[in-house]
Amino acid sequence: MSWPLNVSLYYMSSYFPGVSGVTVVTQKPPVVTVRKGEMVTMDCNLGTVTNYAAWYKQVQGGVPQYVVCWYHGWKPEEIKYGSGFSFPKFTSNSQSTSDYRLIINNVEESDSAVYYCQTWDGSAK
Repeated sequence: MSWPLNVSLYYMSSYFPGVSGVTVVTQKPPVVTVRKGEMVTMDCNLGTVTNYAAWYKQVQGGVPQYVVCWYHGWKPEEIKYGSGFSFPKFTSNSQSTSDYRLIINNVEESDSAVYYCQTWDGSAK
């Protein structure tokens, strides 16, 4: 039996007087369907922003929960987890300074949610 593990497309742009530029954060795939016990990966491209990505999980009717954050170049033992999330169930890594991945191992029905990738542009003052 398969059931969907929903993944959202997250887009954010903001306007601040005196600051120009828009950061587009792209997640793929938009929807993942897996079987219980399998591993799932979700990718996030940060566009022009680099070095940091955080992941959040939001179940229907709930508020987003912080899962994990990853800085490019960190060692796996340096990953910062949110309350209730830990290795080896959840982990993250980076393929480059702008490409990040969330990995969920041994997927369960309770993992079905919308997952958001988040970053910030530290150069915007």
